[in-house]
Amino acid sequence: MNGEKPFRDKTNKSKKKSLENGFVCLYCGRVVSNEAPGTRHRNHCPWCLRSVHVDADTGDRSSSCGGIMEPIAVSVRNGEWILIHRCTGCGTLKANRIAGDDNELALLSLAVRPVAHPPFPLDRLSPGNE
Repeated sequence: MNGEKPFRDKTNKSKKKSLENGFVCLYCGRVVSNEAPGTRHRNHCPWCLRSVHVDADTGDRSSSCGGIMEPIAVSVRNGEWILIHRCTGCGTLKANRIAGDDNELALLSLAVRPVAHPPFPLDRLSPGNE
């Protein structure tokens, strides 16, 4: 986000700020339509890929956490890309389908993160460095 501070709805952090046909992202402050190409329900911002922890189980809206769900990785399930989110409040992990209008650059940067920042020193991969 280029060093900008994220938008925070100080009146009710636990729920998305609702609009008639969408919501305001609690992280980046952009207006997001509920309609998302390639999925039945919008559950994350297409620009910053963040969501809000409102569900204990998909669609039940029973979580009282309300933390920001941060995208930490992408994965593939049944041939589809999915976002892996981790709640910044409680640490819960959730998998969510990507939508057709999600920011491709943001998705690709998540996909290459393990290659760009491997969890081990790359010099150990060289032959002869045992």
